[in-house]
Amino acid sequence: MKLNELKPNPGAVTKAFSVGRGIGSGKGKTSGRGVKGQKARTGVALKGFQGGQMPLERRLPKVGFTNVGRIDYATVTLRRIQDALDAGKIDPKKPVDEQALLNAGVVRRLREGVKVIGNAVLTAKLELSVTHATKGAIAAIEKAGGKIAVARPDRADVPPPPKKLPKKNA
Repeated sequence: MKLNELKPNPGAVTKAFSVGRGIGSGKGKTSGRGVKGQKARTGVALKGFQGGQMPLERRLPKVGFTNVGRIDYATVTLRRIQDALDAGKIDPKKPVDEQALLNAGVVRRLREGVKVIGNAVLTAKLELSVTHATKGAIAAIEKAGGKIAVARPDRADVPPPPKKLPKKNA
């Protein structure tokens, strides 16, 4: 094969259709754009336009709230921890931290920390250190004779911000 014999595959390249070349061409006069009006002109993008009525996204009410300060924990239940203990993925004699939970496959990813939830019954004494835990989870771990170290305790002990006093009119 020589360079001058190279050709694209059949059907890969199609000839561009000439528009606006007379009425007899099939795409003459208005060039397939219909007649007059805004859409017949160039540079028009009417995405989401619904014929002059109130658009659907403005007819529906605003719903919900996105908290930008939300902490995204990787949650794990006590039942999953117990299942990992039963399967031998976690050694109860060694301290269990977030990395050990990740290596055992109990959590998929660490995110901003690990939060232990649930009030299942644990059978082994466990020394656990995580970012956050619910009161029920802490009680269940301590009831089984284990210890839990929480890096970020419940926010109930954090005092609320001071209220702003109304301004006095002069």
